[in-house]
Amino acid sequence: MDSFKNINERAEKRKGGKKALLALLPQSINPDDLSARPDSFFLEEMTRSIFQSGFVWRVINNKWPTFREAFFDFDIGKLMKLSSDDWDNYMQDTRIVRHRQKIQALRHNLWFVNETAGFNGGFGQFLLDWAKSDLVGLFRFLKTKGSRLGGNTGQYFLQHVGVDSFALTGDVVLCLKLSGLDINDRPPSQKDLKLIQQAFNDWHEETGFDYYRLSMIMAYSVGENKIHVD
Repeated sequence: MDSFKNINERAEKRKGGKKALLALLPQSINPDDLSARPDSFFLEEMTRSIFQSGFVWRVINNKWPTFREAFFDFDIGKLMKLSSDDWDNYMQDTRIVRHRQKIQALRHNLWFVNETAGFNGGFGQFLLDWAKSDLVGLFRFLKTKGSRLGGNTGQYFLQHVGVDSFALTGDVVLCLKLSGLDINDRPPSQKDLKLIQQAFNDWHEETGFDYYRLSMIMAYSVGENKIHVD
């Protein structure tokens, strides 16, 4: 497998030098921020990521203040008190994007967040305690226990809330393949995911870089630089 030094040099060359690349990269993530966040924050960002999936992110973000109003600022206690009729009424609520399956995902995920938080001293603490050497296990947990959190949706959610995580965008997968990893194109199999995790672990040990930083440099080193969709 290729050394990350070669990937980093390629990214620097494509972006106009070391300083230009550094200007594009995020600051190191403060893990203490996770445990300090209320559970409503994670439910909100989970829901935002789900509604952004397959949609123009800018449109969802511009409409987000009325989403928050409609869903009681994602207060889990208040949302739990809603009846089935209340949830059905959201399909006539112009404050949100009226997508039945995504609204149903919120209804499922509020219980998912609440239960997970209850067993772990908060949802943020749960994320903080998960070993970064097994991020693909966290991806799988979100997919199987949550609703509509598989693939890039769950991965973007983790990055948005401040988890030091990678996202398997097309460019990141391309970089992995060019670096010598024998994997299929998206969506990767569980076998592929284990190989990908090991590659990130090795590069993290080689460089000391955050996993999020590694994935961004990888994306900048090849392809179309698809970090996320505006």
